[in-house]
Amino acid sequence: MTDTRTAPHPDLSALESALGPRLVRDPELIAPYARDTSRAVDEGAPLAVVLAESKADVSAALAWADRSGVRVSVRGAGTGLAGGAMAYPGGLVVSVDRMAAILDIDVANRLATVQPGVITADLDAAARRHGLFFPPDPASARISTVGGNIATNAGGLRCVAHGVTSDAVSALEVVLADGRVMRTGARTRKNVVGYDLTRLFVGSEGTLGVITEATVRLKPVPPGSPRTFRASFPQLEDAGRAVTAIVNSAVRPEVLELMDSLSVEIIESFHPSGLTPPAGAMLVGQTVGWDAQVQAETITALCRELGADDSEISETDALLEARRLSNPALNARGLKISCDVGVPVAALAEVFRGIAQISAQHGKRVSTVAHAGDGNLHSTVESPDTPEGIREADAVIDDITRLALSLGGTISGEHGIGSVKRHELAWQLDPVALDVQRAIKAALDPRGTLTPGRAI
Repeated sequence: MTDTRTAPHPDLSALESALGPRLVRDPELIAPYARDTSRAVDEGAPLAVVLAESKADVSAALAWADRSGVRVSVRGAGTGLAGGAMAYPGGLVVSVDRMAAILDIDVANRLATVQPGVITADLDAAARRHGLFFPPDPASARISTVGGNIATNAGGLRCVAHGVTSDAVSALEVVLADGRVMRTGARTRKNVVGYDLTRLFVGSEGTLGVITEATVRLKPVPPGSPRTFRASFPQLEDAGRAVTAIVNSAVRPEVLELMDSLSVEIIESFHPSGLTPPAGAMLVGQTVGWDAQVQAETITALCRELGADDSEISETDALLEARRLSNPALNARGLKISCDVGVPVAALAEVFRGIAQISAQHGKRVSTVAHAGDGNLHSTVESPDTPEGIREADAVIDDITRLALSLGGTISGEHGIGSVKRHELAWQLDPVALDVQRAIKAALDPRGTLTPGRAI
């Protein structure tokens, strides 16, 4: 797409008149909004930040930016890992974290209507007060926002049972690049009117529009008390085979996660809890419903048949809490060079074997945690935080990504492409697919105002 942004010194007076104190220009106040939590490199300071409090604020900001030839990045909580929310030098940051109201919980229809800045775990807690819950459950649920989850089509711990974020989105309110506001979807279970624009915007990473309201589906809280289970394996590949067997069995865990030995070691050093690192890998998960105990017993027995040398079943969530600490623990160790690949579940054993070979070839330790039940792996490379160390770690990540693709996988399962993974797009998408996606982008954002040069 041709870049038509030409204004070197845009006049902010009209935007200041429309937004007042919600337009921030002080460099010290702007700084926290300039980046996300990815390893993407800062390109320079933005011109200003819009602290939007309504769709009218977002509309005014985008209309001004589109007229003025100013690039816009969109930011929620800033927890993204792909560089999609990084500020553009001289650009405008539109922050929606102040738009954090739960507008309605419709118990009868099992729907919630929320603004994009609502923290995911807060929506889940609010729904549970009505006997319902919000199925999407990323490991970052306590700090990430519903809008950000929608923008990247996040997965999470419960997706093996309930699907990814797109499966929970019923309708959206979106502000387009030129400031126009539109609604997609419906509150009904069925809706086949026109193209499915809701799913088009889910996972679009802020390139097609800014989500200002979402109607999402809720589910009833399962009856009974959940059970958490653990199985430790001396061999990582055996854990992969166990996941495949569990997913293809009659039991239906709500959570099925994997942590390799290095990951458990890092998590335990970050937050000691008495967790003993396995020789190979540890599966942790949760079963729900009246038969949760029986399901957990069936799963741990199956794991032992397939090579587990230790297992336990608990009524607490301590094991899942350890899994949620993986990203903070890795960040505390300075490990940020990671990938987010997906493979068919049946290929888990093979991908783990391949990762071990890649680790040995490069002489770099690799830690892997995974939403194992749906084949979504997050591998992180231990490497010095130097230009050479980063280049070496990136080479490892590229090899792991190519391995996933060779097994019928994908370059990203939930974190998105952003700027960090954009060089990998042509590895997965053929030229026609790329042309079609870029044509959609050009149709909705002809001036390249919204998140240009990222995602697609």
